[in-house]
Amino acid sequence: MNNLLDFLSRHYHWFLFVFLEVICAVLLFQYNNYQSSVWFSSANVVTGKVYEVNSKITQFFSLVKLNEELTHRNVYLEQQVQALYNQLEEKDVDTTLAKSAGMRVLEHFRLIPAKVVSNSVNKKDNLITIDKGEADGVRKDMGVVSGTGVVGIVYMAGKHYSVVIPVLSSKSSISCTIDGRGYVGYLHWTGGDSQMAYVDDIPRHARFRLYDRVVTSGYSSVFPPGIAVGKIRHVYNSSDGLSYRLQVHLYTDFSRLRNVCVIDDDHIQERLDILRAAQDSLEKK
Repeated sequence: MNNLLDFLSRHYHWFLFVFLEVICAVLLFQYNNYQSSVWFSSANVVTGKVYEVNSKITQFFSLVKLNEELTHRNVYLEQQVQALYNQLEEKDVDTTLAKSAGMRVLEHFRLIPAKVVSNSVNKKDNLITIDKGEADGVRKDMGVVSGTGVVGIVYMAGKHYSVVIPVLSSKSSISCTIDGRGYVGYLHWTGGDSQMAYVDDIPRHARFRLYDRVVTSGYSSVFPPGIAVGKIRHVYNSSDGLSYRLQVHLYTDFSRLRNVCVIDDDHIQERLDILRAAQDSLEKK
């Protein structure tokens, strides 16, 4: 306390000076119109600059959330465009868009938008890296789609990045069906053209046509049924002659892939957990 009083006694003239200056400024700007207008004009300019800077800072930090929303919306709009394109291609057009637009099934799931940060299409086992990981809700074995169709399955998830095994990999095998026909086979890629893959094990009694749509069957425990995969371009006999092999033109253009969405489905995750538990139980016996 003594130190404070000593400080005030030694510097009281400075405090008195500041006090008198404040009183002078108040009297000057309050009773003189010109000085008052200059003060308020200057104050408004400074306030405006402060608000402008604050607005720019707020907008900058909101760009991340806005970018995620735009990516999500972009994927959804691409799905709608692809659905309309497919509907125009088909000769027998269904009267309801919902029945022909297979990608609309994703509206019922939470989608985690992500950007592709690295990708390859010319290797035997290609990999895709996306900029979302466990911190964003991405987990191993989640399905990944683009605005036009299936992309692949999450193979490994880090905190902020994940690696995806795409359709363009010898290790990829996705259960598919011919849309509206019910015949189930497995999608494989054998290398070469990144736009072409094959569906094996289609039974010999199956009835279908060229350019029929191929969609996910829902049997893979990763993808829900009805997600677009591609369209049939050619039909071959299997090596043993007991089934058909379909050449499928993929809807997803992997060479131009930029935006994707990871499918977050609690029911699919529950099915995977049960399946793994059953497999572990059988291995222990």
